[in-house]
Amino acid sequence: MSENQTLLTTHRKALTINLAGTHYGTIAEIGAGQEVARVFFQAGSASGAIAKTMSAYDMTFSDAIYGKAPRYVSRERLTTMLGHEYTLLKERLHEKRGERTCFFVYADTVATANAKSTTSGNGWLGVRFQPNPLEEPSDILIHVRMLNKNNLLQQEALGIVGTNLIYGALYYRDEPENFIKSLADNLGTERIEVDMLKFSGPAFAHVDNRLLSLHLVKHGLTNAVMFAPTGDVLQPSEVLYNRPVLVERGSFRPVTHVNVDMLNCASAQFLQEPMVKGKEVIVLMELTFNNLLADGALDEQDFLSRVDMLGHIGFTVLISNYSEYYRLVSYIRRYTKEMIGVALGINTLHEIFNEKYYENLEGGILESMGRMFRHAVKLYTYPMQQTAYDNYQKSGNANDGHSSGLTHAFASKVLITARNLSVPEKLRNLYAHLLENHYIDCINGYNEDYLGIFSRDVLQRIKTHDSSWERLVPVKVAEVIKKRGLLGYTKPAPKPAPTAPVAVTN
Repeated sequence: MSENQTLLTTHRKALTINLAGTHYGTIAEIGAGQEVARVFFQAGSASGAIAKTMSAYDMTFSDAIYGKAPRYVSRERLTTMLGHEYTLLKERLHEKRGERTCFFVYADTVATANAKSTTSGNGWLGVRFQPNPLEEPSDILIHVRMLNKNNLLQQEALGIVGTNLIYGALYYRDEPENFIKSLADNLGTERIEVDMLKFSGPAFAHVDNRLLSLHLVKHGLTNAVMFAPTGDVLQPSEVLYNRPVLVERGSFRPVTHVNVDMLNCASAQFLQEPMVKGKEVIVLMELTFNNLLADGALDEQDFLSRVDMLGHIGFTVLISNYSEYYRLVSYIRRYTKEMIGVALGINTLHEIFNEKYYENLEGGILESMGRMFRHAVKLYTYPMQQTAYDNYQKSGNANDGHSSGLTHAFASKVLITARNLSVPEKLRNLYAHLLENHYIDCINGYNEDYLGIFSRDVLQRIKTHDSSWERLVPVKVAEVIKKRGLLGYTKPAPKPAPTAPVAVTN
């Protein structure tokens, strides 16, 4: 789809599918009514594409058709629906038209919300389809949040995004970025959020779902996406729902001993918090989208390198578009009422108290602090040696958890911690209040040998074939960098074999 192509209306998309005669299938919807089916029938000529529609609103009927489910609005329920309906479709129609028809099933399970609800409407939508007759099917699954407060507008949005999903699967499946952008057609990102997207099956053997998720953020369909250590795409509410969360932000280019030490020490303290003891904690390593654009353009391979390194050492990864920490905390709070911990370097804590970042807020820095600390949030701060801190203040700012921009040797053993950090005079009472009430705590038990490690220094050593970089990162990180050639690593050229002496004859 070219940039100058006219945007198709929702009904035009449905009518195009109805008239094409190439795809034939089922639309099955539970929870929020026959919204997508309604679009296809109102478009006209639905008999050309629709073999069956159904809606099971009552749980007993739904269980009788698809089996019992612990949660009705869930990924598991969606995949059960797709599997059940696709099997029926093939059993009943394969002999009659299987050689000339591409079968498809669209399914959704959705809960809308009204103005009194504390949560937005949300749902799982998916399509299973054959790219060509007689081929094995492939799947596209998405999770959506309907952002309208009005129930009718949410239902309308569901019908539109469901139609966009079917149309995109059939016509944009080989153009993943255009597919992603098309999900918001005739809606805009102010009415719908798509916070999880997964392609699977033989038609998508070449697709990396992590890159698709990154493009969801890039094109504004969501502000955050999440990956398991295995690289699988996660839906945030499945992971974060009512669990204590500890998060560390960084550039992770590469992951160094500092990053891991900071998180390990913060975790030990977080687990001892009265509100956290005995509960299952989720630990996240978070990258901001702005960090990924630090060099001016999105380097997809660089992004995958960082996710690979973090996953290889067992971390769940969050990619967000939240530059300010209060926005990151608000995002996590959307899914959990439990305690939130943030591990960060002393340089980053200094930046949090820079008022220039809050000029867009009516209440300025006070409003940002109120949003961040309003319920069970604590910052755990990793120290920095005095010389590095002084140099950091001169150089501007850095965001690597510890510091990504400082590479010089230390001349001082004096540590800057949360206890002796200098903030602007007019903010000192605010800072003292947060410190004395333990909204901000010092990280204890850190490894002093790691305080001189900075990721940009390590990255430079990797690129210049200085093997000393390997002792500055965890062993598993070094292994994956060398094995996969990440971050510009190349094997050192073999040394030439010594030349044998030439025999001299008289």
